[in-house]
Amino acid sequence: MPIVQQGLLNTTALSVADVYIQIVPPQFLINGVPSNVLGLVGSATWGPVNQPQIVGSPAQFKAKFGPYQARQYDMGTWATIAFQQGATAIQCVRVTDGTDVAATVQAQASAPKASGQIAFTTNPSASSTITLNGTAVTFVASGATGPQVNIGANLGATLTALLAFLQGSSDTQLVKFTYALAGNNLNLTAATGGTAGNSLTVATTVSGATVTNMSGGAAAAPALTLTSKYTGSFGNGIKVTIQPGSAAGTSQVLIAAPGLASEKFDNIGGSGATFWANVVSAINSGLSGARGPSDIVTATIGTSSASAQTATYALQGGTDGASGLSASALLGVDTVPRTGMYALRGQNVAVAALCDVTDTTSWATQVAFGLGEGVYMITSGPAGQNPQTAAAAKASAGIDSYAMKIMLGDWVYWNDTANGLPQRLVSPAAFSAGLLSALSPNQSTLNKQLQAIVGTEKSASGQPYTTADLQILAGAGIDVICNPVPGGNYFGCRNGRNASSNDVIHGDNYTRMTNYIATTLDSAMGIYVGKLQSATTRRQAKTTIDSFFGNLQQQGLIGTPNGRDDAWASVLDDSNNPASRVALGYMQADVQVQYLSVIEYFLVNLEAGQSVQIERKSVNFAV
Repeated sequence: MPIVQQGLLNTTALSVADVYIQIVPPQFLINGVPSNVLGLVGSATWGPVNQPQIVGSPAQFKAKFGPYQARQYDMGTWATIAFQQGATAIQCVRVTDGTDVAATVQAQASAPKASGQIAFTTNPSASSTITLNGTAVTFVASGATGPQVNIGANLGATLTALLAFLQGSSDTQLVKFTYALAGNNLNLTAATGGTAGNSLTVATTVSGATVTNMSGGAAAAPALTLTSKYTGSFGNGIKVTIQPGSAAGTSQVLIAAPGLASEKFDNIGGSGATFWANVVSAINSGLSGARGPSDIVTATIGTSSASAQTATYALQGGTDGASGLSASALLGVDTVPRTGMYALRGQNVAVAALCDVTDTTSWATQVAFGLGEGVYMITSGPAGQNPQTAAAAKASAGIDSYAMKIMLGDWVYWNDTANGLPQRLVSPAAFSAGLLSALSPNQSTLNKQLQAIVGTEKSASGQPYTTADLQILAGAGIDVICNPVPGGNYFGCRNGRNASSNDVIHGDNYTRMTNYIATTLDSAMGIYVGKLQSATTRRQAKTTIDSFFGNLQQQGLIGTPNGRDDAWASVLDDSNNPASRVALGYMQADVQVQYLSVIEYFLVNLEAGQSVQIERKSVNFAV
């Protein structure tokens, strides 16, 4: 009794009598793509560069990208504000100006010391000398004073006296050496490591004595170099401690960074170079059965084979690469490897923003990206902007598209608790982007309350927007955060519009719903590509489409003002799939969808006065 998947058995060519079971897959249904993912592009103090990383809370952002900063293009500021508006998922792309550097430190670095020698064969004669880096020491028969040494009864006695004098001297040149005797040889070592010791001079007039000049001094050689996993100033807070391990004869490495879970690599054995190789392996590859590799630092073996000493090392030198950022860096390039905004391709982002980019020359590029990816791009004008200059800037940029939302450059005062700035000015686009990602796609930002706003530049002036101001903004397709809004005395978006001048598609809800439906169908309907076109296949595809829109209507995302079940219609049959097109491999579905309208203008006709006659009619409802 063969059991096969449908389509794998040629049922017209069976030759063996048997029962054949074909597994027929159930009707394919669509589940909508996520509509709550916000994409942000900006600077950070930590984390991978140009590699999207999803975060779901301020704590997760800090762990992946470090604390937010009070500076332009800071992604952490925008993420924090977005979470305050209710955002739950943010795809973050860190960008730099190319000058970012990872923090490093060398562990147990030691510089080899230069060494030399004077080999004696006979007892020195009176008035003969040794000269060390310019200081002459003279041998005398007796009564030695100053830089003199009494000649002993034999060479051994003389060298013992010489060693005692040299080790006890405070002469500025003689203290640059350390001294030891090995038989009849006076061994010399530079007091400090490094190449400078090679320049120390040695000479003698003692008959039969041979000089070996100083050599072998070299630059410091670490046993280990530790480098932060990512570039950025956050790495300067990393500390690595080497100390005795839990098991006898072993060591452990502790790695700590502010706000991150500390890491411990315990019971690392070995000595000298072997020990350091084991440390590198533990940090980079993990300890088998104990823990994985470090998420904070990487390690590189050095040339020193010094024994492990208990010590704590602080990484330093990390830089963010943020001071030279510009709009072009946040836009990025659309070639592999993609950077900046283009790193968000294929990341299921519904709303996106380039943090603090107010350059109008970038808007056309952002719109093209938004249209191609089904992403609602959010931007704003520079701080201090007024409605007239904003409208002129938009007109000059030539932007008239539902793919972008432009906020007036009336920047927002926000309480930056992390940096102690209770009146910090931030872009209004950060608030609207966060709110949009938190709203269902059929909703508008119009009249919705925004959180954590202390005030705006306009509200601080004490001069509210006039009706003329709001008319200019509405006519130009520009939104603004202000207080009051139609719903009351709170801060909210006043227009709820995108940048399109077309009255029937200028709402936030049109952009969000259109992108949501388009990206959902794009991700789901590909299952039918490659199948054989037949009436059955068309019926299945139409059922898939209709079930999706039926769910949307049932959940209130689409509908009609009268509540009828005609919010969508789909055609997928012979009428729009003629044989000539089918023969070329085409299958076409024509779909119409009606969105629920956002109330922008609530008109109340009021008739009032002493002469008004009120007539009420009773209505009987049949049970």
